[in-house]
Amino acid sequence: MERWHKMGHRIIISGGGTGGHIFPAIAIANALRRLKPDIEILFVGAKGRMEMEKVPAAGYEIVGLDIQGLDRQSWVNNLVLPFKLIKSFLKARKVIKNFGAEVAIGVGGYASGPLLFMANRLGIPTLIQEQNSYAGKTNKFLGREAQRICVAYTEMEQFFPAGKILLTGNPIRRSSVELEGKKKEALTFFGLEEGKKTVLVTGGSLGARTLNDFMLKSVEKLVAMSDVQFIWQCGNVYYDDLKSRLHLNGAELNISLTPFLERIDYAYAAADIIIARAGAGTISELCMVGKPAILVPSPNVAEDHQTKNAQALVKKGAALMIADDIAQDNLLEMVLGLLSDEEQCAALSREIKKLALPDADEVIAKEVLKLIA
Repeated sequence: MERWHKMGHRIIISGGGTGGHIFPAIAIANALRRLKPDIEILFVGAKGRMEMEKVPAAGYEIVGLDIQGLDRQSWVNNLVLPFKLIKSFLKARKVIKNFGAEVAIGVGGYASGPLLFMANRLGIPTLIQEQNSYAGKTNKFLGREAQRICVAYTEMEQFFPAGKILLTGNPIRRSSVELEGKKKEALTFFGLEEGKKTVLVTGGSLGARTLNDFMLKSVEKLVAMSDVQFIWQCGNVYYDDLKSRLHLNGAELNISLTPFLERIDYAYAAADIIIARAGAGTISELCMVGKPAILVPSPNVAEDHQTKNAQALVKKGAALMIADDIAQDNLLEMVLGLLSDEEQCAALSREIKKLALPDADEVIAKEVLKLIA
């Protein structure tokens, strides 16, 4: 294990697993660098997960722990879990000591458990960034010892000690939500027309089977609509099959199909209504974008936190929600109802904007620097 040269303050950021965890982590690191250019930042992730390539691509060093989650399908895979955990705890301890960390930040995901647990044992201050409205088991456990817990939703006292909580919001990609004056070029980018209502359907970076099935099932009705057009982000896995099916229906006229939204700012700028999953990062962006949204929470996530994220917005009149298992049959009716109700669109837009917390990355970075001081 290498020893790091020690210049400025040294901070470890741990966690990952999905873009939803990795992106906020990188945003916090970038904000720390803006505030203190000589700061030293080391990431700790889980071997084989997305962070091992995304973090170096963003210009930061990362160390991987050999750790995995519980495999609900195969008990055989779980037999090695205790050994991997012990190994991860020992490696986390070694990394913290060799790097000389002054603060450890956890953003959720496998690696943040062992890293923050060991930091607490070694007496190093820890900060948790909880992205969801419902805290997972690991963060609840780590929250007892953490100095600061930065959250994106109100009413988090049910999971964490009230005195440690700070409402900061989730860090988001600033470039994704800068929409001013982009609508016209956005429509051109997707090959769509001005003057029609535009609906964005997005299943997140990997795509969402439910939303794809809904679009396929409704495609003939959608093609027949003369005043509505769609941007449909379907995920790489599904793209080729869907493209050939759309071609048969002659749907290219008012459906722009894309595997991934390279220019998510254009997608947001073009949209009048947004249909999306309810991951924490997506919701934080939607609050900044401030357009009427229908959320279809993914049922395949730990502790069903997407449903809880969506309910937190619905309770405030800031979004509509439909359950995954009925979306295929009932979502179209909901979309058409919303498109024809200008008053409801205006109300949803107004209420979701109130929940926007724009400078989360810098607010969290300042809290980290306070822990050093």
